[in-house]
Amino acid sequence: MIKLSRLSAFVAGVLLSAFVLSIGADPARAQQAEAAGTVRTAVETWLKGRYKVDEVRKAPVPGMWEVRLGNDLIYVDEKGQYAFVEGQLVEMRSNRNLTRERVDELMTINFKDLPLNLAIKQVIGNGKRVVAVFEDPNCGYCKKMRMDLVAMKDITIYTFPIPILAADSEVKSRKALCADDKVKAWNDMMISGKVPSNPGTCDNALGKLRELAQKLGVSATPTAFFQNGKRLQGYVPGPQFDKMLDENTKS
Repeated sequence: MIKLSRLSAFVAGVLLSAFVLSIGADPARAQQAEAAGTVRTAVETWLKGRYKVDEVRKAPVPGMWEVRLGNDLIYVDEKGQYAFVEGQLVEMRSNRNLTRERVDELMTINFKDLPLNLAIKQVIGNGKRVVAVFEDPNCGYCKKMRMDLVAMKDITIYTFPIPILAADSEVKSRKALCADDKVKAWNDMMISGKVPSNPGTCDNALGKLRELAQKLGVSATPTAFFQNGKRLQGYVPGPQFDKMLDENTKS
């Protein structure tokens, strides 16, 4: 029995050595293991320990690897430089969302092409920082943005009313556009909830404003355009918006 055990151990050792040698002798397998290690290291470095990499395996697409984080999957190139996360292409080293940057580029407009004569214009201070905003009178985030905007320094605000959220959005927009003091009427309505008392039956540009919103692809409010043509959809806090205004205003 003792001799048999020694013999079994010897045979097992020989087989294990042969298996290891076979792996080492297979350049493709070794290269694949190295690539998987590169991807794992790159992802773990990028995520800074916030999530655990549970598995790395070849993806069906050549040159791509599937990385499993629990039940979530991301896809990474074999050099560990780029990752696809929920349909967004991210440069891992800089953490830049390249998809978002490209979409922003495609949605940038020429600010000079805006029909500013149709907008409600308000100048605060020297007005050197310029922004165009599309707002619905029933939009809660538009109201928050309006409060932030009127508190800023040295800004020119071009407001384009677009009624898209509620049945009475058009009525309120018409009343503001028919007011003698359109700036005051719009600000009072957005900030204090005070709707102008006029009937709202004057000749106004609401139809043209709808066409403009459709042409620019504005389908949600608030939407803002900075002077360099970049678009911001949605609300951001006042200090952040103020910083963005500086960054996107042409000198």
